[in-house]
Amino acid sequence: MFLSVTTTHTPATDLGYLLHKHPDRTQRFDVSTGTAHVFYPEATPERTTAALLLEIDPIGLVRKGGDTLGQYVNDRPYAASSLLAVAMGKVFGTAMRGRCDARPELAATPIPLEIHLPACPGALAERLFTPLGWTVAATRVPLDPAFPDWGDSPYADLRLSGTLRLADALTQLYVLLPVLDDAKHYWVAADEVDKLLRAGRSWLVTHPDRELITTRYLAHKRRYTVEALDRLTELDDRPAEDADEPEQPEREPSLAQLRREAIVGELRSLGVRRVVDMGCGEGRLLRELVTEPAFTEIVGVEVAARPLRTAARRVDRFAERQRERVTLHQGSVTYADPRVAGFDAIVLSEVVEHVDPPRLPALAATVFGAAKPRHVLMTTPNAEYNVRWETLPAGDFRHADHRFEWTRAEMTAWADGVCSAHGYDVRHVPVGPVDPEVGSPTQLAVFSRRTA
Repeated sequence: MFLSVTTTHTPATDLGYLLHKHPDRTQRFDVSTGTAHVFYPEATPERTTAALLLEIDPIGLVRKGGDTLGQYVNDRPYAASSLLAVAMGKVFGTAMRGRCDARPELAATPIPLEIHLPACPGALAERLFTPLGWTVAATRVPLDPAFPDWGDSPYADLRLSGTLRLADALTQLYVLLPVLDDAKHYWVAADEVDKLLRAGRSWLVTHPDRELITTRYLAHKRRYTVEALDRLTELDDRPAEDADEPEQPEREPSLAQLRREAIVGELRSLGVRRVVDMGCGEGRLLRELVTEPAFTEIVGVEVAARPLRTAARRVDRFAERQRERVTLHQGSVTYADPRVAGFDAIVLSEVVEHVDPPRLPALAATVFGAAKPRHVLMTTPNAEYNVRWETLPAGDFRHADHRFEWTRAEMTAWADGVCSAHGYDVRHVPVGPVDPEVGSPTQLAVFSRRTA
C-alpha cells in the first residue's frame, strides 16, 4: 500500500517538522500486519513529498484465522484500507494530534496539500472528501492494462488537493480509508467509538454523511453506531435549533440563543413556576431553564428517541439540585398526555413547522385543549425573512424537515383561530434583528388563557 503527502508551502521542507520525519532519512517501523517505510521522493523548498509504503505480511495476517483460500488471495496487501489507517496512526500519530514543538504556528496553519493513493476503493471518494474542502480526482484503475476487455477494477487512483491543517488531513484519511473500503481487518469493539470521536470531532460533526461514515467505520455494529451518533450530536458546537437556519455570517449571540433568551425572559415576566418544553430535542432550552431557580418543575417531552437520549445525558451532567427539578418523557405534541396537563406554561420552540398541516388541529387540541396551561409560548420561522439569507435558494425552507413556514399574516391568522377556539389571548413578539420590510427572522407568539 502506498500513500503520499505533498505540499508547496514555502519552505516545503518544513513538512518534515510537521510529520516528525526528517527528509534526508528513510525510516522503518514494525506494525502489527507488516512493515511501514517512510521516505521522501522529493524534498525541495518549493515542493516536498513524504511517502508511506506499507508492506503487508499476508501469511501473518491470517495466521490466527482459518485456512480458506479467500484469506490468502485478496486485495489486502495492495488497496488502501484499515491496514493503512492503522499504520498511519502509528507512524504519524503525533502529526495527527497537531503537535509540532519546532513549528507550532505551522501546525495550526492550513497549508496546500496533495494526497495520492494509487489504489483505493473510490466509489464514495467524492461524496466523502468534497464536503471537507478537498478537490477530488478519482481515476478508475483497469483490472489489467494488458487486457482492456476485462474492464475496470473496483479501485481508483485517488488524488486529493486542498488547503487544510496537516493534522486535519491525516485524521480525515485515518477515518475515511476504512470507510471507503467498508471493512476492517480487526475486531471492532466499544473503544472504536472513542477512536472515531477523537479523530473526527473537528470535522465529522458537520459532515453531511456523518451517519454513513459512522456506520461504516464501526463495521455496521448498530449499538456502537447509535452511541457514536449520539455523542457526535453532543459535540456539535452549533445549537440544534440553528439547523433550522441557513448559513449566516458569524455573530454573537446566535439566533438560537436569542430565541432561548426571549423564551426565558417571557416565562420569567409571566411568573411561571412549572413549565413543559414540548419538543425539547437535545435539551438545550432545558439547560437554560434550570439556571433559573424560579422554575421549580421542568418537564422535557420529545418524540424521537435519539435526541431524547442526548437530552438525558445533558440532564445527567446538571448539578444535583438542578437534576431534581427536571423530568423527561417520550411523547408527541399531537397526542393528549395527562403528564403535561395543568402546568403554568408549555413551550413549543421551533416545533410547529415540523408538523404536517393536517395534524395542526390535533396539536392545538392537545396543547390548548387537553393540557390547558396558563400560557403557551411558540416560536417558528418568519418565511418573509428568508429573502435576507443569500445562501437560501428562493422558495426553499430553512430546513429539509419543515412542512411549511408561515408569513407573519399566516401566523397571526392561525393564532387568532386557536384563541377563538380555546379561550386564549395572544401577543406577538419579534425575535432577532427586525427588518423594516420583512420583520424579524423568528416569530414568538405568547398565548395567555382568559380568566373565567
